[in-house]
Amino acid sequence: MPPRTPHRPLGTVTRGTTNPNRLRRMDRWIVAIHGRELRRTDDPVAVDLGYGAAPWTAVELLSRLRTVRTDAEVVGVEIDPARVAAARPYERAGLRFAHGGFEVPLPGADGRAPVLIRAANVLRQYEEAEVAAVWARLCARLAPGGLLVEGTCDEIGRRHVWVALGPTGPHTITFATRLASLQRPSDLAERLPKALIHRNVPGEPVHAFLRDFDRAWAAMAPYGALSARQRWLRSVRLLATDWPLTDGPTRWRQGEITVRWEALAPG
Repeated sequence: MPPRTPHRPLGTVTRGTTNPNRLRRMDRWIVAIHGRELRRTDDPVAVDLGYGAAPWTAVELLSRLRTVRTDAEVVGVEIDPARVAAARPYERAGLRFAHGGFEVPLPGADGRAPVLIRAANVLRQYEEAEVAAVWARLCARLAPGGLLVEGTCDEIGRRHVWVALGPTGPHTITFATRLASLQRPSDLAERLPKALIHRNVPGEPVHAFLRDFDRAWAAMAPYGALSARQRWLRSVRLLATDWPLTDGPTRWRQGEITVRWEALAPG
């Protein structure tokens, strides 16, 4: 990671690929899981870190958070000043854009800390060894009870995997997919976050998890005649006998499954 200077934000420029509605699965999960904290915080400010070449994800995040908290604010933070300049015409009440990186600068009063940092498709270009330091830096910026969501998705948001972290570190990892497009659960391996994508090899927990998920999916193949959702639900129930899931059928029906981070953490 480049050393910090007064004029250079922490991090490097990403490809900037973005599409409208790309992060809908992650946002839907954030609202469902983190909504209580958003409702009770005194300062409902969230950061869309590395929003890319267009501001759509920040605009959408504000709209979705305001279903929970009507005074929610979103600050889009980008390391490329040209992207910040291009996003400025989209600013409005509750939505601002700022130049910065992993230091997560927030306009306004000193010491303001976000209740949410969303960092989607930001760390793919970094080395695995750099991830822990980035996580620690971002988590240190969170308000008490705040949430960092870091993960990766495909270009149109059909497949997405993200890690949820708090001020003390990672808690869970969530796999989310459009069920109609899924051939087998291990298809999600290509969207593993940087901390795990190189760990999908025999002997590593994440490899064992995806192997067991594929086996459960194969065993529940007859339910595919009813629907992909029914096959998924039955597969997840079977998987839950051996793996520590943190959610239940309400989330599973959305094509999601959330696992305790320690169960899949690199060995």
